Amino acid sequence: MILLYDTGARDSEILQLKIGDVVTNTKSPYVYIRGKGKKIRTVPLMRETLLHFKSYMTRFHQHSKIGDYLFYVKQHEVKQPMSDDNVGRFIKKYADSARLNCPEVPKKVTPHMFRHSRALSLYRNGMPLPLISQWLGHSQLETTLIYAYADTEMKRTAIEKATSTRNPIRQNIMDFTYETDEQTLKRLYGLSD
Repeated sequence: MILLYDTGARDSEILQLKIGDVVTNTKSPYVYIRGKGKKIRTVPLMRETLLHFKSYMTRFHQHSKIGDYLFYVKQHEVKQPMSDDNVGRFIKKYADSARLNCPEVPKKVTPHMFRHSRALSLYRNGMPLPLISQWLGHSQLETTLIYAYADTEMKRTAIEKATSTRNPIRQNIMDFTYETDEQTLKRLYGLSD
């Protein structure tokens, strides 16, 4: 789930990963993701994800080869690629567990929610849409726009950044004096020239 979130990959893309697709012996670790249309994209891994990955490898892949699937199930002692259904069951199990401590966890959590949440988080933190589009493996920028809706908090933050400290909206309300000049009031109401 950590790799699913950090890479923003589709669950089908995560399930296609082989051990050799994750490159860790470099200053900037990354993973090769095979997307739709057989397009391959390189996605960086965050340091924390790398630590979890190394722990996972020690636990589940001590004697594996670089061509083995990263996520697998054993059937009759033979490793098989994990299915989408298995991913869904794992996510449901952990979502149900998390909901016990945090009732805000939705009733239905899907693998795609990790992708959507990560893309939205990157967008909210300033990553440009064209870069998010590349990162997600979208061939059309329009496809990425679904992740880019602006919520009220984003709008408020943007307006605050764009509002000068000299703007009257930022002035202390107690410092503001109302005009009592009748001629000025008439002009403001359009009653005189």
